[in-house]
Amino acid sequence: MQIDIQARQFSLTDALRSHAERRLRSTLTCCDEHIQRVVMRLSDINGPRGGEDKCCHLQVVLAGLPDVVVEDIEADMYVAIDRATDRTGRTVVRKIDRQKTLLRQTPPLESKTEVSDLE
Repeated sequence: MQIDIQARQFSLTDALRSHAERRLRSTLTCCDEHIQRVVMRLSDINGPRGGEDKCCHLQVVLAGLPDVVVEDIEADMYVAIDRATDRTGRTVVRKIDRQKTLLRQTPPLESKTEVSDLE
């Protein structure tokens, strides 16, 4: 699983990067074979003014399925990362399970043979 973590409007510390990677890997390991890439964009919307403005935007690129995009805004970046990764993990598992269910329910194509009357 390829993980790309980007920070906007603030500097990304090693502690924050390792926390984000650890959370992503622990949450998404069960679906690793379906995930092509994960992009995490972390931003501080209001800058130094404070408030609930720490944003974690996650995009998970899945093989053969639409991307999963989740965003969470909190006062603390660690909380935003935790909540966004938890929601993303549940959504990815649900999408993959739904695809597997649909594939099992699809009836096989019946081969049609033409019968011609020979008189």
